[in-house]
Amino acid sequence: MTAGPRARLIASTIAAVQELGVSAAGLNELLKRSNASRNSLYQHFPAGKGELVETAARIVSRVVDSHLSRMADRLATAPDLDGWLDELVAFWRDPLESSEYRAGSFMMSAALDQVNPGVQAAAGRAFTAWVSRLTEGFTQLGLDPATATSVAGFVLSAIEGAIVQSRACKSRQPFDDATAQLAVLLRGHLASVPQTT
Repeated sequence: MTAGPRARLIASTIAAVQELGVSAAGLNELLKRSNASRNSLYQHFPAGKGELVETAARIVSRVVDSHLSRMADRLATAPDLDGWLDELVAFWRDPLESSEYRAGSFMMSAALDQVNPGVQAAAGRAFTAWVSRLTEGFTQLGLDPATATSVAGFVLSAIEGAIVQSRACKSRQPFDDATAQLAVLLRGHLASVPQTT
């Protein structure tokens, strides 16, 4: 079944913003990539590009939120921390590698958008929700809520930073480094959690 113009516009916007950033992903580029007309754009997104990018941000946020929820739920029963971290990070690392380091972080690009405050606000809400999801997993392991929130935020910051470095260097090494150091950090925190008998 062929996707309609609304779905094509959203999918094309996600890909274009990942590659080019919000500002450089101009309206003509979005229409060309989606094979949609200007009339279709304004029919589905009356406020134009800003509304389209905000809608795309909400969809990306839900997809990432779903991944983080699954990972948070698995953390307490994960056979080993290294495997859990690799699976967590692979969600971002593998698509970046398969795109030959062209497809970066949609949400980071949205967060840097100075033109449309709604897009930047959508990114802020997404990051807040993602931290909350990971926090749940860390509190289940016994970290106090403040530490769990701080660690969750740092994990996401390390991943977003690895995306930027990997794109610039055309290498997965920043992901490998981030994963290794996150393992050290998490083991250190977990070592201080009282063991129940």
